[in-house]
Amino acid sequence: MIAGEAAAGRLDRALALLDPELSRSTAGRLARAGLVRLNGATAKPADAVRVGDVLEYSPLERVMGQPTPESIPLRLIHDDPDFVVVDKPPGMVVHPAPGHASGTLVNALLGLGGEWSFAGGETRPGIVHRLDKGTSGLILAARNDVAHRALAAQLADRTLSRTYLAIARGGLADVSGMLEGPIGRDPTNRLRMAVVAGGRPARTRYQVLEKRAGQTLVCCDLETGRTHQIRVHLTALGHPLVGDDLYGRVRPGEPPRPLLHSWRLRLRHPLTAEPLSFEAPPPLDFTTFWDGL
Repeated sequence: MIAGEAAAGRLDRALALLDPELSRSTAGRLARAGLVRLNGATAKPADAVRVGDVLEYSPLERVMGQPTPESIPLRLIHDDPDFVVVDKPPGMVVHPAPGHASGTLVNALLGLGGEWSFAGGETRPGIVHRLDKGTSGLILAARNDVAHRALAAQLADRTLSRTYLAIARGGLADVSGMLEGPIGRDPTNRLRMAVVAGGRPARTRYQVLEKRAGQTLVCCDLETGRTHQIRVHLTALGHPLVGDDLYGRVRPGEPPRPLLHSWRLRLRHPLTAEPLSFEAPPPLDFTTFWDGL
């Protein structure tokens, strides 16, 4: 049911506001495909919406179709019958989406063969959690639904820990701390998230590792997993990530992606409950930039 900011204007805008995973263009695409209903009737992107209207829509999978296997090299940190840990390179999209129908991590996983869990959706086989396209490092993928549910439960109860390395612009004032601020869609830019009133609770614990030439190497632990969480929290603190042209700007000599790396995962094996820890060093663009300061 539509309320608040979404209750004035076009249907595609309202749908994008209601579902953070949908851009306005994707919402329009769903409507044009006949997959959106407004008060029970098939809707068009430009239909007007009002307070109390009911929007229903089919999953994005109906538009994207089934992903196909592709032979894409992957660096596997761990591989067993239940799950894998992949060291994702920067620039790789995790799952198919409009504009990225191939070349994704999902296509690469399917290319490895074997079974994969579809508990996360038909276009996301294996995927338990996500990394932004520009973020490098460790990501989990489940080979069966039992493993997927167990890993997802660990994410939900925060017994699965995710630690990132980031290079932030400027010198952070405190050596360590907790960044807390609710995160939601930036009302001034649909592509961005921001700390906003009414957003979803978010907590990021950080530790400064080193400072060089006006930049800071930071270790960040996620206590929640919101979209762009580390990028948003450090930007709100006044220290956007180096290379992040969405929340800051890219300066000459900087890599053209946010310098954020998923460095360590700690979890229990989804079937045996054995404690496990995995680490992957940052890629060359990250280390070259830092070593050159």
